[in-house]
Amino acid sequence: MTFTAINPATEAVLAEYESADDSSVEAALSSAFGAFQSWKGTSFAHRSELMLRLAELLESEIPVAAELMTSEMGKTFAAAKGEASKCALTMRYYAEHAESMLATEIITTKASRSGVRYEPLGPLLAIMPWNFPLWQIIRVAVPNVMAGNTVVLKHSSSVPGCALYVANLFTRAGFPEGIFTNLFIESRRIEMVIGDPRIAAVTVTGSEGAGRSVAMMAGKYLKKCVLELGGSDPFVVTASADLDHTIPLAVTARVQNNGQACICAKRFIVVKDIADEFIKRFAEAMSQVPLGDPMDPSTVLGPLANKAQLDTLSEQVAASIAAGATVVAGGSPRAGTGFFYTPTVLTNVPADCPAGNEELFGPVAVVIVAEDLDDALRIANDTPWGLSASVWATDPAEIEKAIAGIESGMVFANAVPASMNELPFGGVKASGYGRELGVHGVREFTNAKSFFIA
Repeated sequence: MTFTAINPATEAVLAEYESADDSSVEAALSSAFGAFQSWKGTSFAHRSELMLRLAELLESEIPVAAELMTSEMGKTFAAAKGEASKCALTMRYYAEHAESMLATEIITTKASRSGVRYEPLGPLLAIMPWNFPLWQIIRVAVPNVMAGNTVVLKHSSSVPGCALYVANLFTRAGFPEGIFTNLFIESRRIEMVIGDPRIAAVTVTGSEGAGRSVAMMAGKYLKKCVLELGGSDPFVVTASADLDHTIPLAVTARVQNNGQACICAKRFIVVKDIADEFIKRFAEAMSQVPLGDPMDPSTVLGPLANKAQLDTLSEQVAASIAAGATVVAGGSPRAGTGFFYTPTVLTNVPADCPAGNEELFGPVAVVIVAEDLDDALRIANDTPWGLSASVWATDPAEIEKAIAGIESGMVFANAVPASMNELPFGGVKASGYGRELGVHGVREFTNAKSFFIA
């Protein structure tokens, strides 16, 4: 099998890479395990020094990294530069804060001294998707490398250049061989790696199906795992919402990253008192989103990442329309070269059609009218997923009620959900389990070792 990078805007083949053979896999695992034996004993000061050097290198190459992301995945150049900057900021954040996050906790017992130490587990297998081709790697690798673990990356086959770029970045920053290793392997060989005794744990960001498969493998071999899976995130608009503030951010929430983010708003649940105005203004705003060349500074929405994504989304929308959904904006792919889909708004969506019960991974918004806030929260929770959510209101009581009432890992009020270094990131229900980022995330792949000195 080859790992092939295809430009989704032009459909041109950019590069092809051969998958790793058995000897290459063995060398990667041996290197990661060997590096862990020494890395776990290094000081936070030394880890921090290398991590800051990593940040400096990336910061000096942001346009280069951004153009690579745009060419392989199709996100706009502006968004790609923002992603690269965020990666560098994360490197600096954990270089500064990891030591305090992982400090030994003293807990009072009848002992003379007792508490909890946080010790690294070992080499991690990170299975990452294409939608944030640098950030997904960095979000996992940086906190865990700072915690003393080593990382083996199995990236999406459609963004191989990004995987190689990050591996090269670690090398140029001076990290020892084996601290971060890229491994081009097919999905069918993942179980072999998870089952290897040198791999301590596994983390995956991807579809619900991928998460179930990896969780089964991890369970079979008794390996710790973190699953960051899909979502159908609710965007709850209450009667007190300021629509002048809400409408532009509703568009952003749906089309960010070309509509291909697990935390994109997908279901816009609006109380009936303001539903007509919201739908009219939202549809107009979505219709005006500039769609085109992702390298053009005026473009807001680029192509979907690959033809399979375009075909899937097209089929989901067509089936939903056939089932009775109403199109108030968009509703079809753009003709011509590239994997482009027009910004779309659907209303009157039957619950049993694809737009009513599946995740739409592209710039398609579903608007659902609720009787009141209680009904809106019921609808928000009427899904197998629970990753993130947002509530839009000016009434503090409505905000608090929504934060308490929505079943998800994250709830943002009057802001578009985002991953942040300070807060844990992750979901509940079919959106997975475990956390990344923040103090909870940096401790996920550590041994919380209790100690008791009489």
